Amino acid sequence: MTLPSVDPGFVRTPRRSPVARVAGQVRSQAPAIVVFFAVIAIWEVVVGAMHLQQFILPRPSQIATAFATEWPTLQVAAAATLYEALGGLVIGVTAGVVIAFAVSRWARVRSAVLPLAIGASAIPIIAAAPIMSNWFGILNPFAKMAIVILLTFFPMLINVSRGLTQVDDAAVELMRASAATEWQILRKVRIPNALPYFFTALKICTTLSLIGAVVAEYFGGSNDVLGRVIVQSSSRLRFDITWAAIAVAAGAGIAMYLAALVAERLVIPWHASQRIAES
Repeated sequence: MTLPSVDPGFVRTPRRSPVARVAGQVRSQAPAIVVFFAVIAIWEVVVGAMHLQQFILPRPSQIATAFATEWPTLQVAAAATLYEALGGLVIGVTAGVVIAFAVSRWARVRSAVLPLAIGASAIPIIAAAPIMSNWFGILNPFAKMAIVILLTFFPMLINVSRGLTQVDDAAVELMRASAATEWQILRKVRIPNALPYFFTALKICTTLSLIGAVVAEYFGGSNDVLGRVIVQSSSRLRFDITWAAIAVAAGAGIAMYLAALVAERLVIPWHASQRIAES
């Protein structure tokens, strides 16, 4: 008596424990961590050995001292900049998703909206920031949010509309053969297919939102924001404070990206990219 053959593609690999997954992720990130600290150490040694002036390139120890000294100011500035970045991100992402649903459903909306979206995405931040400050007021946080909206709307629109339209034709035909309505096809086929595209765009938009907010702050407004701290400290040749503010902005951008990454793993754990990340 012969045993039935088993397709290797259907053999389930045992799931690793949470501790094993965390250990695997730490091992995978270890080279990057080692390189980071090595670069910091080389930076400190080289700048000290070459006796470079602080206004050319401060040492990491000087940046750390400025970070500790100016932390109250940096904390307030970071909170204000994050408010602008997150506010613009929420509005831009929401608008992009809503318009993407309309674009994927109606061809007339697609032909009317996509050219405008492409044109808006081509506007340089440097050109748009003074205009937004003039429209909404130089002290109004929405002037900076408007720049973030311009940066985040187009990637979200394009990615989500692509996910809603580039679905498997066989799956759609099978749903229609089962007398499924368009709403059921949208809910069970198109939206699940669009979720990976949505999170890809969201991870891009998180970094763009902080970049847009900081650059928009260069053109005026409250002094209690990271962009103004960078401009004012560099004008006083206090580049240790400048680098400290840049480090805070970079840390905030990394935190926003990681939050989007965690949300992706929680919402679509079934996607192939998440299974590969766990393996």
